[in-house]
Amino acid sequence: MRFIIRTLAAAVALWVAIQFLDGIDITTKAYSPEYWGTLLIVTLIFGVVNAIVRPIVKALGCALIVLTLGLFLLVINAGMLLLTSWISGQFDIPFHVDDFWPSAVLGAIIISVVTWLLSLVIPDGD
Repeated sequence: MRFIIRTLAAAVALWVAIQFLDGIDITTKAYSPEYWGTLLIVTLIFGVVNAIVRPIVKALGCALIVLTLGLFLLVINAGMLLLTSWISGQFDIPFHVDDFWPSAVLGAIIISVVTWLLSLVIPDGD
């Protein structure tokens, strides 16, 4: 149940980023069942990318993260969003992030903030 709630929270965060930024798009009929299915699939891809690739990149970029006082994490998060867009394109999933700046960076910031706010509201279960 916890996985489903976290996945739905991430889907809401991704949806908010799509609503606020023109550079992040799901190119299906808006608010159709296909749109919401695509959003959930992209959220799962984003979760897998963040679970597998992000820790490796953070470990390799540890010195840069410390040197920039954590600001390099924004670059990593934006890269994970771009990687999600690329993987979605490989599977013909209609999700696209236009470019690194401003779409991926601002999208990563929006997703991080919304996920953090939802984590404050949604009970953790601990």
